[in-house]
Amino acid sequence: MYHILVVDDEVRIRTIIKKYAEFEGHTVSEAGNGMDAVLMCRANTYDLIIMDIMMPELDGFSACREIRKVCQTPIIMLSARGEEYDRINGFEVGIDDYVMKPFSPKELMLRVGAIMKRVQKSAQEKEAGRRNEVIELDGGGLRADITARLVYIDGERVEMSPKEYDLFFYLLTNRNIALSREKLICEVWGYDFYGDARTLDTHIKLLRRSLGRYSSYIVTLRGVGYRFEER
Repeated sequence: MYHILVVDDEVRIRTIIKKYAEFEGHTVSEAGNGMDAVLMCRANTYDLIIMDIMMPELDGFSACREIRKVCQTPIIMLSARGEEYDRINGFEVGIDDYVMKPFSPKELMLRVGAIMKRVQKSAQEKEAGRRNEVIELDGGGLRADITARLVYIDGERVEMSPKEYDLFFYLLTNRNIALSREKLICEVWGYDFYGDARTLDTHIKLLRRSLGRYSSYIVTLRGVGYRFEER
């Protein structure tokens, strides 16, 4: 199956995750702090990383920044705190998902499966060499090359986190359609709505910031979800 790196300074947490991961058929390596995790990622290849935020020597955010310099391995961040700042900071440094402690090990494994399914799908599409799908709005002011995962506003390239790209491209290809929160989480994150709705809201906030003058194109539908409105 998959080779997972579990990074947490609490032995109990690592043991629980390892038990459930190995039950699912995965191989698990362990690190007790962010510094060791970075060194291990420089020397080895992993399919996925599960990492705590609060750790000695190097916290999870700093470790993620260093890991992203050498690889794009999917990262699930664990945290005992639920502040929006933590979620925003994590997504900005390139994590793929955010799980609150205490967590359900079974749900964590479901999230692992969903992330790896998306990674494999993306690799298959890239290998198939699909024809570039480019969408331009506002006379080319907003340009998205979906296949190449590139976004331009007024000719300037916009950098987004991996999940911002996924969310933006899904909204864009389904523009002018009302999309429920459940639908967005299911399609973009791959969950049957066991994902935290706050994760979606945080990504919408980040995406609006990235889109600048086009932020108003993302319309909030109270009690429903969101719609990307072409104007």
